[in-house]
Amino acid sequence: MTTLVIGAAGGLGAALLTASGLAAIGLSRSSVPPLDLLSEPSIAAAARHLDKQGIDQIILASGFLHGAGFAPEKAMRQLDPAHLAHAFAVNAIGPALVLKHFLPLLPRDRRVVCAALSARVGSIGDNRLGGWWSYRASKAALNQILRNAAIELARTHPQAILVAIHPGTVATPLSAPFAKAGLPVATPEQAAARILDVLARLRPEDTGGFFDQAGQPVPW
Repeated sequence: MTTLVIGAAGGLGAALLTASGLAAIGLSRSSVPPLDLLSEPSIAAAARHLDKQGIDQIILASGFLHGAGFAPEKAMRQLDPAHLAHAFAVNAIGPALVLKHFLPLLPRDRRVVCAALSARVGSIGDNRLGGWWSYRASKAALNQILRNAAIELARTHPQAILVAIHPGTVATPLSAPFAKAGLPVATPEQAAARILDVLARLRPEDTGGFFDQAGQPVPW
């Protein structure tokens, strides 16, 4: 099985690439060809480059929580339009364009999987603390995009599985500043193994779902 990992330069993305084996392909801004979630031409060009690779599984492992002068907002008064726009560009719009250009590469005659790393804080039903405005909202938007894509993909790929995955707290630069004492934190290798195990156990009737790293459903 050939697995494509998008966001392969990140801590968890790199671990997913290694754990997926020799047939895995990794794309990032530094790969050849490069793929930049903020550039649709680069996404389209990368898809054309891999058109004949016979991809069976796509894992979108990129995301934005903090950086470039931005940190998760604790209150509404901290909302910044540039922060919101960047979070939506990386966490929702970029992944939507990846689906637009890469889902047509998946074969129609066998089981195929597409998963994007979402976050439990993107769950509207599970939101009891508030805060983290840009991240929560952009991940909630990603979840709706994935749900929409799963419905459309099922019309042409009846054996396809397209899901959102919450990887848990992982020891990567994205989540390290926010790990709390006593909170279970997985290494990238542990998280990658759990995610691949969940994906291997999913069935076509699970398409359009939102699951955690143990394979349990997460409320929308």
